[in-house]
Amino acid sequence: MEPPTGFSASLLSFIRFLPFFIGLLLLGTTKGILFCPLICLIIATGNTAIILGLWIVHAVWTYYCVVRAKQFGPILKLVIGLCVLPVLLVVYPIVGILGSIVGGAAYGFLSPIFATLEAVEEGKDDKFYHCFIDGTWSTVEKSCMVVRDVNDVCFHSYFSVMDDLRQKGPPNAKYYEIRLLYIPGALIAAVIGIIVDLPIISFVALCKGPYMLFKGWHRLFHDLVGREGPFLETICVPFAGLAILLWPLAVAGAILASMLTSFFLGAYAGIVAYQESSFLFGLSYVVAALAIYDEYSNDILDMPEGSCFPRPQFRKEVDTSQRTSNSNSVLRPSSFRKAPSRTSSMKNNNIAELKSFELLDALFKECFRVGEKLVSEGIITRKDIKEANSGNGSRVISIGLPAYCLVQGLLRSAKLNSVGDETELTTSNRPRETFFDWFVNPLLIIKEQIKAENLSVSEEDYLCKLVLLSGDADRLKNSSVGPAPESEVKRAELEALARRLQGITKSMSRFPTFKRRFDDLVRSLSDDLTEIHGGPIMTRSKSAFARLISLKSFKGTRANGSAQGSQHVAKDLENS
Repeated sequence: MEPPTGFSASLLSFIRFLPFFIGLLLLGTTKGILFCPLICLIIATGNTAIILGLWIVHAVWTYYCVVRAKQFGPILKLVIGLCVLPVLLVVYPIVGILGSIVGGAAYGFLSPIFATLEAVEEGKDDKFYHCFIDGTWSTVEKSCMVVRDVNDVCFHSYFSVMDDLRQKGPPNAKYYEIRLLYIPGALIAAVIGIIVDLPIISFVALCKGPYMLFKGWHRLFHDLVGREGPFLETICVPFAGLAILLWPLAVAGAILASMLTSFFLGAYAGIVAYQESSFLFGLSYVVAALAIYDEYSNDILDMPEGSCFPRPQFRKEVDTSQRTSNSNSVLRPSSFRKAPSRTSSMKNNNIAELKSFELLDALFKECFRVGEKLVSEGIITRKDIKEANSGNGSRVISIGLPAYCLVQGLLRSAKLNSVGDETELTTSNRPRETFFDWFVNPLLIIKEQIKAENLSVSEEDYLCKLVLLSGDADRLKNSSVGPAPESEVKRAELEALARRLQGITKSMSRFPTFKRRFDDLVRSLSDDLTEIHGGPIMTRSKSAFARLISLKSFKGTRANGSAQGSQHVAKDLENS
């Protein structure tokens, strides 16, 4: 439905909607007040029990892994054990418990409110019923999921990280060590950085505060009149109007945040002096930090590029591709240099921005589809299922299967340059979280490497099976894939790509919700294996299957069961 045009029509629509909105808000608030104590109790009690119950185990195992770590030198281990770990082990339970209480109360109160407002969206049936039901039992279920995810992080993710710390050797055969000779100079540089940067950055923030205040008001009022931005949807108008009233508080918070950040920005001069083994480079950073903040704030406020502060070089080795002239902002992405039309982007662009969880859901749906195929072909065996259900886990399923789906997506993405459909991941709809970039950017680099390699069909099959079977020579030999490439260089390149993909997937496996989705996948594959090999036919866990199918994911066409690789993961990684 198109929003009303014109100030009078917009104002009339707002007045008509206001009583309806107030009624929904009161209903949602009532549900929030009723469910807030229960949700807070579930999250706070569950997380507190996990944190306190595992605190001694975490403390002992952390010290053990630090002592046995091959990447740390003896002096660094001593400093970490005496200065860092005691502070972390004391702060960790306090922050975790307080965060669970506050987060549980906030989630228990706000989730029913937002669910009530979302119940009247277009396309939903029986809106009156959903206004009362939505946000009640679903909030309880999600609160239990939060506790389960915290449990997975404390058990699975923590021990996975600690195992890597304990087992991995030092890079370049040199372990990390503290160089005592440069510590005094680093401390002096940090103190000078705080003394210089803190007052100057605070002054710059105070000077730019009024500009931020009036520019923000101008933009919000412009959106209100033109029904753009946060005022596009009628249901968001009251919240956007509240944003106009509370904008001065946001400006004050930004100024205080700049003042607080300036402390750490100045103290970073000590790290620069230590890393570069030069006190002069630390002093250079003290001056350059002023220009960095000035340029960054200019980018945020859409002010003229550049800075009135000098920016001396504070690194011995500088990436020339990252450098720009003094007239260009270093921190401004290319997308900022030409701002898109706000009207056209809001009204004519129907591409919805994807979320990281949606992409993770899509990956597991593809793992489920491909996993069923591999089970039917006998590539995934009963031993793999048993290992996945055990405490040790199975590298073939937990690491190999997701990496197998990713590599097939990368192979197809490297071959195709299609425009794609609504399931395609592009720069227009990709998630904006920095956390997402940590995973997708390395995959895009691997895609370009695969494109440059120009692999043959047999080499592609070998790479896929190499990724899936985790480099198991016996299983690779017994599988239906052809022999390894004759060229040692090509074989080494494929093995390096496989190791990188497995490393990325292993990092993804530490994501808080990964373990929960993985358990559902294992149960479904276990049921498939039982049906194929006969014996007592187990009824497929409807809850596990339904969760995999009903997860919010891409709206694209479903797989037709072909024997080719991934369904949509290929297009997912196509970057326009």
